[in-house]
Amino acid sequence: MYQYLFGPVPSRRLGMSLGVDLVPHKVCSFNCVYCECGRTTRLTVARDTYVPLEAVTAELEHYLAHHRPPDFFTFSGAGEPTLNSHLGEVLAFIRERAPQARTAVITNTSLIDDPQVRAELAAADVVMPSLDAATERTFRRMDRPSPRVRLQPLLDGLVAFRDRFSGAIWLEVVILPGHNDHPEDLAALREALVRIRADRIQLNTLDRPGTETDLQPAPREQLERIAAEWGLGNVHVVGAAPPPATEAGYRSDGGSNTVLATLARRPCTADDLAHLLGLPTDEVTARLATLEAEGQITAVVQERGVFYQATDRAARGEAE
Repeated sequence: MYQYLFGPVPSRRLGMSLGVDLVPHKVCSFNCVYCECGRTTRLTVARDTYVPLEAVTAELEHYLAHHRPPDFFTFSGAGEPTLNSHLGEVLAFIRERAPQARTAVITNTSLIDDPQVRAELAAADVVMPSLDAATERTFRRMDRPSPRVRLQPLLDGLVAFRDRFSGAIWLEVVILPGHNDHPEDLAALREALVRIRADRIQLNTLDRPGTETDLQPAPREQLERIAAEWGLGNVHVVGAAPPPATEAGYRSDGGSNTVLATLARRPCTADDLAHLLGLPTDEVTARLATLEAEGQITAVVQERGVFYQATDRAARGEAE
């Protein structure tokens, strides 16, 4: 049972992704309307230790000794990973202990204007920043950032990072109907994307339950139309997560605690968890039923199926 590692989980962009969670639930610089981790409880841009560096590296050491490697070690989880002041050290540890492994950092870009943060991110193989708006009004409405965050420094920081980063930048744009799909918003986004020069622009939408319950995903046809209208050549519409190449399972410690720890960071379907644990779906479903009866998880119906997520109480207990 790990406290700071979760998964691997099937990712639509990274295959089987082992999460590395460097901040407690739910410390973040944004309180995005669509966040699958729930509402932000500590809205901050202050960099700090947050979790013990030695404990994180010990878990990584144990994982590498006892489990098959994932496709990616992915810095994500229940908050913004660049808030942790030891991000660069953990990336260096993985590089030393598992030189063949690939690392990715999923960031909301809130600290990308900080040269120190850019220097630490440069140690990753892939940096996956998000950019949902290129106008201040839509940015504040959709991402609900800390009052200390302003959009223009983030845009300039992304450009500065691109100028010096030799790895891959896969920039994600989440489209939510009624929030950032107005013509003026899409035109401003295109202009910003031209400046940033990401290797890939991944056009995405709601796939799991978000913070606000009345959100609707953008139809694939709308995403494809936006990609065509932008005409940038490096825009990809993100599809469903690919199934793992084998049913052998990426974790051998697949008890209810592992299920709950995973759901504390990311809502999953029963099939998602079955792929992760290498267990029959009916066995996973039985464990989910027990956790639901205990009030530790809830079920939410989405377009892709029934997603299970930890309750607020359980999420705080498992992710901290």
